Amino acid sequence: MLEMIDTPVGESPADDHTRREIIKGQYEALDDATRSKRARDVARALNLSEAQWVAAQCGPIKSLRLKGTGQSVFRQIQSLGQVMALTRNESCVHERHGAYQDIQAQGPVGLVLGPDIDLRAFFSCWQDAYAVQEGTRQSLQFFDAQGQAVHKVYCTEQTDLARYHELVQSHVLPDQWPDTKAIPKHTRPDTPNDAAGLRHAWLALTDTHDFYPMLGQFDVSRLGALKHAGDDLAQQVHATKIEAMLEAASSTDLQIMCFVGNRGMIQIHTGPVKHIVTQGPWLNVLDPTFNLHLNMADVSSVCVVNKPTTDGWVTSLEAFDVHGELIVQFFGARKPGIPELPAWRELMASLCHAPFYS
Repeated sequence: MLEMIDTPVGESPADDHTRREIIKGQYEALDDATRSKRARDVARALNLSEAQWVAAQCGPIKSLRLKGTGQSVFRQIQSLGQVMALTRNESCVHERHGAYQDIQAQGPVGLVLGPDIDLRAFFSCWQDAYAVQEGTRQSLQFFDAQGQAVHKVYCTEQTDLARYHELVQSHVLPDQWPDTKAIPKHTRPDTPNDAAGLRHAWLALTDTHDFYPMLGQFDVSRLGALKHAGDDLAQQVHATKIEAMLEAASSTDLQIMCFVGNRGMIQIHTGPVKHIVTQGPWLNVLDPTFNLHLNMADVSSVCVVNKPTTDGWVTSLEAFDVHGELIVQFFGARKPGIPELPAWRELMASLCHAPFYS
């Protein structure tokens, strides 16, 4: 294990240079296969956070640290035109092409509500932002206090590059190194404090957004709640049902929603999925404006979930890792005030061994 490089605040550019030289030597000592991996994996091999790896400017990466947490930069992304938005967690990558429209990012929670880019941002955990050039690829990258990437915005052939460089230069920060630190994590138990009360509250839901606060009320993890609600509200299915769902949606032109998130961002695709490809452990959607990369080796539990709303019942397919962390969610395409697509509900029912509550 390589020694973690300390990140004290307020060091001089000379200190940054020394630190980068140390990392450069460690990077060059890696084998070719490791050096060719994505930034997240190279950083892990070097025992760095991804933000530290980006700041080190080794190999193909050149970077500029930006002022603040990146929220002010995020508010101006709409001016770049067409880009590619990327949000990922440990097990899943969500990529969506389009333009940022209707950006609402003044407070701790932000929204992007365009027809292509659909995001929910949680700025309280954002800490550092960088403009990154990796070969010919240029991007804005946003990180939390642990140095984990919460969101990335890549320039495309349709991006206004002049505006991109103007935006970057107006936010450049002389100090390159991130102030990475550990973030305490609260983990709820897998058993609710009142299983009967949980089921009663679940059946009384009127909005899917009320589900998360309900978990806090009964002090239970998300996966724990699903396991204790009853098969009519949530039932476990085999992991192969994810690919079966995607293939069925592809063959019938069924419009779906795909949610992938981390502590700082949730990214949503609404629309069709067509090109489903399996490569090793990765289950992929490889469409022109939407790519999904799901590591099935990390999927430990999959559930079909059934929630009541004022618009009728809403069902989802949800995947979790071995730690009970949510990896990805799928819904039928819908908007508030519009009932769930009957074809989606029928597809979800076909994956299950017991009937839904309705």
